[in-house]
Amino acid sequence: MNATPSFTAGVEGIGLWATQAPSWAAYRAWRTGGVTPEPVARPAPSLLPPNERRRAPDTVLVALEAAQAACIDAGRDPATLPSVFVSTYGDLAITDHLCRTLATAPRELSPTRFHNSVHNAAAGYWTIGTGAMEPATALSAGPAGFAMGLLEAIALRAAGAPAVLLVGYDGPSPEPLHQVAPSAGLLGGALVFGPAVAGRTRLRVSVEDGETATRANPAAPGNAMAPMLALFDALAQGAGNALLPAGPGRVLRLELDRG
Repeated sequence: MNATPSFTAGVEGIGLWATQAPSWAAYRAWRTGGVTPEPVARPAPSLLPPNERRRAPDTVLVALEAAQAACIDAGRDPATLPSVFVSTYGDLAITDHLCRTLATAPRELSPTRFHNSVHNAAAGYWTIGTGAMEPATALSAGPAGFAMGLLEAIALRAAGAPAVLLVGYDGPSPEPLHQVAPSAGLLGGALVFGPAVAGRTRLRVSVEDGETATRANPAAPGNAMAPMLALFDALAQGAGNALLPAGPGRVLRLELDRG
């Protein structure tokens, strides 16, 4: 087995939102104690004014809800954090709408829908809403997306950032796009990484040869970002290991312990 050097960071804050578990506390209680949460149809991040919340797509709302919760949990000012936003597909519901409109009535194309279709829409809403002037990265790497975003965030920490925000999110894909880009439900998760100090959960990451087994998670069955929940399950337990897909024949090994 070929392995790369490992890198370590402290987990300062956690945020999560899924229809079946609309907060990190609800998810943790469900996965560790069997307490079934009450489903919630749509997130409503207080970061956005009501008018903006109505116009923003669900993928933006779930990303901002998780990101804001992680920053609150970490006690960090969102405006001070460089951020990494990861989505496998962006918002495919908007992509589908734009394609259908272009094919049938191109003059009726909505500027607002187009504005929300770009892959960095969530990162843009976040930086505007928080007033953040720090770098914001939006990336996609298929099934390996969250692993690549995690590596990017850890690299930013290693390069000197005091703390870094990582956000992973995806929404449902409509037909016929679902046939080539399958995703279901709504899921967003966020982590704030800081120094690996005593008394804080430490995350060690390394890339290795291997494959991950596909396991359905009841919080987000079929969602394209669901692989990240392997890490959140380990965090719910307070320690342990997890594997994330990191590309063909490669995995990101995650090791958690208390400092």
